[in-house]
Amino acid sequence: MGYMATSDKAHSTGAQSATSSMPTNSPAQGTIPLRRATPSNTPGPEQSFYTLVGGSETFEKLSHAFYDRVKDEPLLIQYYDPNDLDGAARRLQLFLEQYWGGPHTYQEERGHPRLRMRHASFRIGIAERDAWLNCMRGAMDAVQLDPEHDRIMWDYMVRAADFLRNVQE
Repeated sequence: MGYMATSDKAHSTGAQSATSSMPTNSPAQGTIPLRRATPSNTPGPEQSFYTLVGGSETFEKLSHAFYDRVKDEPLLIQYYDPNDLDGAARRLQLFLEQYWGGPHTYQEERGHPRLRMRHASFRIGIAERDAWLNCMRGAMDAVQLDPEHDRIMWDYMVRAADFLRNVQE
């Protein structure tokens, strides 16, 4: 059974849609909210989320685990060059590192992320969003973040995936 887009760790229930899991204090539709630097229960000086979850090593594992799943997902693999999945994994890694407070290598190499523009040529409907989230949930489960960090990252992934939908269904 595939994962549904929920912010709950019990992903396989299929009870909620991605949009129903959005927090009530989320910003206006069409924007991706800024990340919290630290979980609310973390004492001490503020650290970036990037540092708290293990830095580059964690994001590298996450990106490769994600693309290991994408290569077997027919709805997604059609949008990738199968000979460049390592390149796609690196770009995802660099984007996520920058977003979560790590190095700005993504922007130095590729410019502003402009997620909607970069994804505009791909059909992204509900099925594609859910397939992407299924692959990302599996990758996040493989990386095994602590529950609070997992929740924060998963909430972002759900919002980002829904933000990139460009087909109204």
